[in-house]
Amino acid sequence: MGIHILVADNEKEETDVISAYLANDGYIIHKFYTGVEALACIENTDLDLAILDASLPDMDGFQICQKIRKTFYYPIIMLSERTDDYDKIMGLAIGADDYMTKPFTTLEIAARVKTLLRRYMHYNNLAAKPHREIKEYCIRGLIINQDNHKCFLFGKELHLTPIEFSILWYLCEHQGIVISSEELFESIWGERALIDNNTVMAHIGRLREKMREPARNPKFIKTVWGVGYTIEK
Repeated sequence: MGIHILVADNEKEETDVISAYLANDGYIIHKFYTGVEALACIENTDLDLAILDASLPDMDGFQICQKIRKTFYYPIIMLSERTDDYDKIMGLAIGADDYMTKPFTTLEIAARVKTLLRRYMHYNNLAAKPHREIKEYCIRGLIINQDNHKCFLFGKELHLTPIEFSILWYLCEHQGIVISSEELFESIWGERALIDNNTVMAHIGRLREKMREPARNPKFIKTVWGVGYTIEK
């Protein structure tokens, strides 16, 4: 079957280099230089991961990310030349799993791809094993099940990305303990946390939005200012 990866970037040389490097790792690559071509592939191809440039010539990469998230939950990596936090937070808030600022090395993007795919495939494999012992948490109307990778809040299913699920599971697993942003990042992404990394904050914000949590007084994911996040017992 193979693992299918979409690469859409407005810089032809960069797209070709990324695509060739990932193809050398054994992935099946679908590369495009415009948003229209990328969208056609998304609609007609069973993809496992997408790499999207934020500034495609005919379409905003963030728009494509939003369109993907309406239907699919495979990992998305956003690429951008802009270094300000606003673009990064926006990309993560609309459903991207990772955000990389140009320039970067092919080794770095390959490592990010492997990390995200490993987590995505892990949950797919869990869902395919119906005879495993059910493992879930039930917290005041929130039910999250690791075996089938499903989450329900007051009976309504929450459609979470693999990263969002991992964050929520980790917090439930450590219920009653305040978890720092650094610990969450290092546990979920498997990388050393950087100073002023807003990645976790953006994903927590997205989780709260899906859970329809009021920002000032959330019922589930509480912020302990200066310390981290917790789900109280």
